[in-house]
Amino acid sequence: MNNRERYIYRYLAMSIGLIYLWFGLLKFFPAFSPAEELATTTIAALFGGLIPAPTALLLLAAWEVLIGVLLIFNLFRRPVIVLALVHMAFTFAPLILLPETSFTVAPFRFTLVGQYIVKNLVIIGALLALYQLPVATKKSW
Repeated sequence: MNNRERYIYRYLAMSIGLIYLWFGLLKFFPAFSPAEELATTTIAALFGGLIPAPTALLLLAAWEVLIGVLLIFNLFRRPVIVLALVHMAFTFAPLILLPETSFTVAPFRFTLVGQYIVKNLVIIGALLALYQLPVATKKSW
C-alpha cells in the first residue's frame, strides 16, 4: 500500500471514529442527542422494555464512544469494525419495528428519521472497505 492509500484509509477510519465518538458523547447528556428518543424507543422495542431507557442510552453511548476512540487510534481494527457493523445492523431496526417514524409512505417516502437511518449504508460500505485491509502493523495504514 502506498502512502496516499494509507492516508485515505486512516482518514476514513478517523472520520467514522469521529462520528461515533461525537454521537456517542451526546448520548451521555440527557436531551443533547437528537437521536435519543429514537434510540430508546428502538431499544425498548428490540428488548421488550427489559432495559430501562436511561441504562439503554448509557450502554449505547459507551458502545459508540468505544468504537469511535478505537477507530480514531487504530486499535483492534477488525474486532472494532465487527462491533460497528453490529451496531449498524441495529440502526436499521426502526425501519421494521417503527415504520411510522421512518416512512410517510412505506417503503417509498422516508421521513427525516428514515433518511438518517438509510445514510448508514455509506458507513457500512466504508467499514467493509476498512475490514478487508490486510491485518499488519500500525505503520501499514
